[in-house]
Amino acid sequence: MGTTSDPIADLLTRIRNALAAEHTFIDVAHSKIKESIIAILKKKGFIAQYLVKEENRKKTMRIFLKYGENRKPVIKGLRRVSKPSLRVYVPSSKIPYVFGNMGISVLSTSKGVIEGSLARSSNVGGELLCLVW
Repeated sequence: MGTTSDPIADLLTRIRNALAAEHTFIDVAHSKIKESIIAILKKKGFIAQYLVKEENRKKTMRIFLKYGENRKPVIKGLRRVSKPSLRVYVPSSKIPYVFGNMGISVLSTSKGVIEGSLARSSNVGGELLCLVW
């Protein structure tokens, strides 16, 4: 796997493409921030499961995608907000509500990578990484 300038955008794009192709799972290179984002998606029920495996000192993550009835993806959309070229930081009061709270925002804060409503209730702002609905 080559290196990308924006591994989070790469992760979201891979998930988007895999859902469009109705794949059961995808494998991505592991990083702590990606694992944090995926752990939030799992907790919020957007993905079925994920595993981290290490082979030849390289860690990869296998993400099992989740579909509803008629193989409709549970994830309707993913959007990268803050990019390496343009970082987007928000105070806790400006954390967006995604699709009338049907979706989630993921932030990188001083308390780690956390979901928007948790950041809002903890009164911490941070870098708005992505929106998922």
